This record gives sequence, structure tokens and C-alpha cells, in this order.
Amino acid sequence: MATRTAAQRREEARSAYDAFLRECPTNQLLGRLSDKWVSLIVSALREGPMRYSDLGRRIAGVSQKMLTQSLRSLERDGLVTRTVTPSVPVRVDYELTELGHSLSGLLAAVKTWAETNFDRVHEARERYDEEEAAA
Repeated sequence: MATRTAAQRREEARSAYDAFLRECPTNQLLGRLSDKWVSLIVSALREGPMRYSDLGRRIAGVSQKMLTQSLRSLERDGLVTRTVTPSVPVRVDYELTELGHSLSGLLAAVKTWAETNFDRVHEARERYDEEEAAA
């Protein structure tokens, strides 16, 4: 049996990713990316770097805890960078990385789709609920 290099083993593992399998790391990544706060944060940062407080104001309904957790997970995944500027008070800015920018278009498109098609979805829900109630 031929010996494989580490790069070859990584490539083989990458080609074996299957997000339909719960234990696959891509499944876990999809779970993180499908979180509504993550989607809204990435979409907001698409406009450019933002301070923590600006993000909190921009994203209605997000708690400090969820904003902090989401930003930390995005930073850990390499999608967001955090820059601390020593001042009084300390200034903290968040910005999308190159990897984050590559994702932002997709998430912004989903956000736009939701905004554009919500009325149709709402009508479908009402029809469904009426049919279920009649049955």
C-alpha cells in the first residue's frame, strides 16, 4: 500500500464530507450558518466594519449574550475579525474576513429572498392553516 502525504489525506477527507451525516463537520457548520443571528450579523457586516454597539442597534432583538456568542463563533470560524483599539472607552470593531465576504453574498441573498417573499409565504401559511382547521 502506498504511503499518502498529509495533504493527500486531507483532500481525501474533504472529498468525503457529507453534510447529510450528523457527525460530519460540514453538518455542524451548516447548523451554525443557518442561525438567524449569524445570518444577520454577516449581512450587516457586509456593509463594512462595525462596532459592537452599532451591531446591537442594527440587529433588532438580539440580546448582548447572543450577539457576543455569535460574534465569537464567527471569529473562531475565521469569518469575522475583532479589532480592539485602546481608548477610553475601549473601541471594538468587527469586520468580515475574506472567507466571511465569500459567504456574505449568499446570506444576504437569503435575507433579501425572505424580505421579498414573506407575503407569499404568509399567504401560504394562512391557506394551510385554514385547510387544516377545515379538515
